[in-house]
Formats: sequence, C-alpha cells, structure tokens
Amino acid sequence: KITKIKLKSPNNQATTVSPSSYFVSLRRPASQSPAASATFASPLATQGSPLPICRNPTFQGNRVKMPLKVADVRLVASHPEVYEPCDDSFALVDALLADRANLLEHQPTICLEIGCGSGYVITSLALMLGKEDNGVHYFATDINPFAVEVTRETLKVHGVHAEVANMDIASGLEKRLAGLVDVLVVNPPYVPTPEDEVGCAGIVASWAGGENGRSVINRILPVADNLLSEKGWLYMVTLTENKPGQLCALMTKKGYASKIIVQRSTVEESLHIIKFWRDPDSDVEIKKRASKGSPSSIFSKFQHLSFWGNGNANSN
Repeated sequence: KITKIKLKSPNNQATTVSPSSYFVSLRRPASQSPAASATFASPLATQGSPLPICRNPTFQGNRVKMPLKVADVRLVASHPEVYEPCDDSFALVDALLADRANLLEHQPTICLEIGCGSGYVITSLALMLGKEDNGVHYFATDINPFAVEVTRETLKVHGVHAEVANMDIASGLEKRLAGLVDVLVVNPPYVPTPEDEVGCAGIVASWAGGENGRSVINRILPVADNLLSEKGWLYMVTLTENKPGQLCALMTKKGYASKIIVQRSTVEESLHIIKFWRDPDSDVEIKKRASKGSPSSIFSKFQHLSFWGNGNANSN
C-alpha cells in the first residue's frame, strides 16, 4: 500500500503528497472473472481501482499545484462485459490534454466518441472542454449495450452529460450529423485477431480488430470522413501492427493532414495517437470548396440534435 510519495520541486525542496494527489496507476485486479456479477458496479465500491491521474504537476513553494482534472478512474462504472480504462485509454486522454489549448481555441460545438466503452474518454473530454451550457454538445456510441449503460453512469457521477446510443460505429448518426462533428475521438478495436472474432458480442468486440487489427478501423475512416465538419478533427488510437503510416497515407488521399500527438510503448504494445484534420491546401479540399457554396451557418447544426430526445436513442 502506497501512503506517501516524495517529490522534488524545481527549487530542489522535498515535497510529500498523497497518492490521490499525484499520478499513481494502481490497476484493478486482473481481468474480471467469468463468475463476476453481471450487475453494474457502484463506482466507489470496486477495490483496487486506480487513483486519479495527475500528470506533470507544477509547484507553488512546497505545495503541488494540481493540473487539469480528467475523469477520476475510481468513479468510472464497470461491468464484466465492458472494457475498463487501460493504457490505450490513458494515452488517448493524454493526447487530448496535450492538444487542449488548440481544442479550446477550436471552439467545437459537437463532439462524438465512437466506441465509448466505460465512458472514461468522453467524460474526460467533457471535463476538459466544459459542459453543454458552454455551447458544446457531446455524443457517444457503442455496439455493446452494456457499455452504453456504463458510460451513462460514468458521465452522471462526474456531473457531465452526453447523449449515448447503442449502435454499430455511428450507423444511426451518419445522416443526422453528416458534416457537423468538430471533434471525433476513437479508440477502435485494433488488436490483430481472427476475422471471426470481429463484432462478437460483449467485451471481445472492444479489442478484436481482425487482420492487422484493421478490419474495424477501415470501416470507421469513411464514416469519420462523412461526419467531420470542415474544421473537424479526428483523434484515433492505433497500434504499430495497424501500420499507422499507411493509415495516414490513405487519409492524405482523402484530403487530410495528420500527425502523431502521443506515442507510447508498453510491455505489450506500441501505441500511436494520431490526429487527422482536413488539409485546406490539398487537391481534394480545393475541389470540394469549388463545388460547394458558402459553408452553412452554425445554427444549422442544432436543427439536427432534436432527434436525441431524452438520450435513449438507438440505431433504430
């Protein structure tokens, strides 16, 4: 049990803080057993949960000044058939944190997460950018119905809101939100697996990516292209085995620029968080602008939001 952590501030003075005030990743017990209860866990009831993540602290004298708040992993709801926050989830949130100044300047009005799982990422994004009363609307989808319920609980306990729906990728949104999404975040099933595991029920769907881990990614990219607004940004988790350079080349042909925001290696995998955005100087975008009139008013976005109703929408 870790009770205290000693740090040194820039002026070389020793500082002692509790683990809940600094970055300590105490992972939950190894994966949930098949015998685990199928009921949703109370967020604070799970023992052994990671402590809140707090990276790159600054100092005020001998006191640690806490940086930006993200979702508290102890408050993330859980279910035996829902993927819990792990290294890839943390890397994606770190990428969003690293780009937060740009995101705030970007002033997005519609943000969407495809494959929300536990809700850790969409909740963190909402905490970073502000609640809906700041003019930002959040949406999340997952093919796993249990993940939808877990995400709703995670959002609720953090005091933020998003419309969460059960669907494959964004099948129920492609027409409604076409060209309107300013920020799209995706932690796709990227693990290379046999093709027959792709799209399986339950937690397997969260990681099974088929050949080279690309089966689901290859389906997501055209959907993203359809959903993103003219100023839309896509943040995607990829694995070295997914051939991220090839993915960037494919998106370049569609008129996108790209860069790696975070690159992280663990014992098991090497992760790349890639940011894609429309390159205004690409031939694709120049031709697109020539074929279109002036961009539609921002107010047209909100005419597409009413179909969500009370947030219980699904792919039907």
